Order: sequence, then structure tokens, then C-alpha cells
Amino acid sequence: MCSMSGDQVQVEIDKIGRECLCLQSRMTTRAITRRYNAVLAPIGLEVTEFSLLAALHVGRHSSIVELADRLAFERTTLVRNLKHMAERSLIESGTQKGRAVKYILTKKGLSLLTQALPLWAAAQTSVHEQMAPGTASKVLASLKTLRRATRQDR
Repeated sequence: MCSMSGDQVQVEIDKIGRECLCLQSRMTTRAITRRYNAVLAPIGLEVTEFSLLAALHVGRHSSIVELADRLAFERTTLVRNLKHMAERSLIESGTQKGRAVKYILTKKGLSLLTQALPLWAAAQTSVHEQMAPGTASKVLASLKTLRRATRQDR
């Protein structure tokens, strides 16, 4: 067990607010989520649902496990979100291979995604305009690097 003086503890705790990648990314995620949720609220959609609708529309997954991996979801969280979306008739189960279920958009889900696209684009533009030119692409690259560095399947 490591023993630190009160001053050393305070120095380390101060570093958390400035340097902790987890804390900083979670704070940023909450702020961005609030911004996009506010933009999508008029059509009754949250950004998580929007992202799932878009991913399902693209259809590059063959199972819930693959979709969870692709979007960095905990499987149980993804299943809960998909169930909620199915209850709202936004998605339905499509083809099945063995036990693997693949969800597809319903007409209602596709309509909602189509309505959401210009709202999402406006939010994107608004956020981009608040940053210096070129910053968004650097942030995206950094986020991808951070995700790769923290993958647990290494």
C-alpha cells in the first residue's frame, strides 16, 4: 500500500481534473450529448437513438455483438436501447442467422432518421463553427486514437 502525505494527495487529486482522460472525455461526452439531444428533441429523438438508426440503416453488422463492438456499446446497454426503439416501432428484427438477430429500420424509423438528418447537420455545423478551422478533424482523430488505446480486447 502506498503512503502519501496530505500535500502529495492534493497534488494527485488536482491532476485528475486537469489530466484524467476518462474524466475529460466523460465531461465532453455529456456536454455534446446535451447539445445534440436539444437539437433532436423537437422530433422526439435522442442522439443515441439517432446514431443507432444511422448504423442500422447502413447495415454493416451481422449481429448485436458486432453492432455493440462497432459502436463501443456495452451489449446489455445496446439491447436495452434496441428494445426501446422496437417498442416505439422504429426498428424490427430482420434476418436471423442462428441465434444472431439483425435489426432493420421500419418505415417509421427511416422517416424519423430522414427528419433528423438536417437537425444533426445543423448541430454539427454549429459545433464546428465554435472551433478553430481544422480542429474538428484533429479531435476526431484523437478520439479514435483514444478508443484504440483503451480497447480491452488487447
